[in-house]
Amino acid sequence: MKPVEIYTQPLCGFCTAAIRLLSSKGAQITEHDVAATPGKRAEMTQRANGGRTTPQIFVGDTHVGGCDDLFALERTGKLDALLQE
Repeated sequence: MKPVEIYTQPLCGFCTAAIRLLSSKGAQITEHDVAATPGKRAEMTQRANGGRTTPQIFVGDTHVGGCDDLFALERTGKLDALLQE
């Protein structure tokens, strides 16, 4: 399974929902708290091609986008394939 990186911030319901879905798939998640770690928000924005909202989700080298994008992949049946190596 590909590694997953997710940029989050405290009290973000979308972040929690995304992590819950990814965890239910057995994904190994590395979480980056943009509020607690200096420079992480700038790193996230650069990696996400200007994306400034949390969460920003990466599966391997693929930028998925935010929570809505993640759930859209799940609805279309494409998330499982993306997570597989």
